[in-house]
Amino acid sequence: MEGKIIKIVSNKFTVLADKVYECRARGKFRNLKITPVVGDNVIFDKDKLLIVDILKRKNALLRPLVANVDQVLIVASVKHPDLDLYLLDKLLCLVEYNNIKPIICFTKLDLLEDKEQYYKIKDYYKKIGYDVYENTDEELKEIFKDKITVFAGQSGAGKSSLLNRLDNSLDLKTGEISMALGRGKHTTRHVELLNLLSGWCADTPGFSSLSLEEMDISHIKDNMVEFHDLANLCAYRDCMHDKEDECEIKKQIGISILPSRYENYIKFIRKDRI
Repeated sequence: MEGKIIKIVSNKFTVLADKVYECRARGKFRNLKITPVVGDNVIFDKDKLLIVDILKRKNALLRPLVANVDQVLIVASVKHPDLDLYLLDKLLCLVEYNNIKPIICFTKLDLLEDKEQYYKIKDYYKKIGYDVYENTDEELKEIFKDKITVFAGQSGAGKSSLLNRLDNSLDLKTGEISMALGRGKHTTRHVELLNLLSGWCADTPGFSSLSLEEMDISHIKDNMVEFHDLANLCAYRDCMHDKEDECEIKKQIGISILPSRYENYIKFIRKDRI
């Protein structure tokens, strides 16, 4: 029988098919150094409660361990903790590098007294092609149908609170905000797919701490989406938009390119790519 792994705790695999089954995995996976992960579509023996094969994945994230992801909802707080554009740009880069669609959702707008700068930032990310929402937008509920969505973002940004807002039957535990550290306490203990608005989602820790070191600097450049057309106007065919003269990207900083985007790009391609 074919099913989907929706939860893993220790060596127990929760597989959803016509109903939920608690399965073990065949020993051959360990011998082949294959690890079944949440999101995997599998073949299992419903009588022996044994996973016997893992179907081909379209993608997989290493941390969190989730396969066949359709989109990542990047939850970014604008206050308590303050908006972290470095982390936002890093997550956008990582998600697109893994050939997954990123979607931005800003939270805690009610805590922001002066919204002028925020709206400039929001409009910029929309202008360069990203889907951007606020956590109170009703249309946000429409993006989950028939999709596997991973929730990512800084701790304390309100990922679990947003999930509860979208579906209050989830009743997820939320963390307190540490005013001293400027971040929230991790409250999610394992990766699990939750049924949400006719789709599946994962509220996952760890993703925001991933580094860009696995990426070649050319991949980082390619994932700065607003650079693409302007790069053709650079004096050099393989311009890295760093120290080169006559770089069109550098000329457009503060004009058509948000300064923080360029500053973060430079950080990404240099030694502090973490």
